Amino acid sequence: MEQVLAGKKILIVEDEPAMLKALVDEFSQEGCVVMKAEDGKVALELLSKDKPDVILLDLIMPKMNGIEVLDTVRAGSAWGKKVPIVILTNLSPNDSIMGSVTKNEPSYYLIKSDWKLYDVVQKVKDCFKTPPL
Repeated sequence: MEQVLAGKKILIVEDEPAMLKALVDEFSQEGCVVMKAEDGKVALELLSKDKPDVILLDLIMPKMNGIEVLDTVRAGSAWGKKVPIVILTNLSPNDSIMGSVTKNEPSYYLIKSDWKLYDVVQKVKDCFKTPPL
């Protein structure tokens, strides 16, 4: 069994309690060190103290939305410019959203209704696979 995520630190930013719990449970079973935030402001507070290996980010949240978090992370340090960010949202892509999102180069843009938890884990694993030469 591949242990791609064992020991990796992940920040899950999700305001829906049931979804947050399911994601935390799933990534904990993969051996991840899980950090969690229910809104964008809490996420940025956590990121000011610790630098995860990957961020799983919802877009629609109270206090500060995911696009604002994405903008802030990418505009920050060298770490922030390169950390893999997987967007997991209910928002279907449109020109307005995609313009804001793609300029910050997320690793993946996943619509929650289209993906099972197992598939989300696989996409996060893909962030750490070495590209072929």
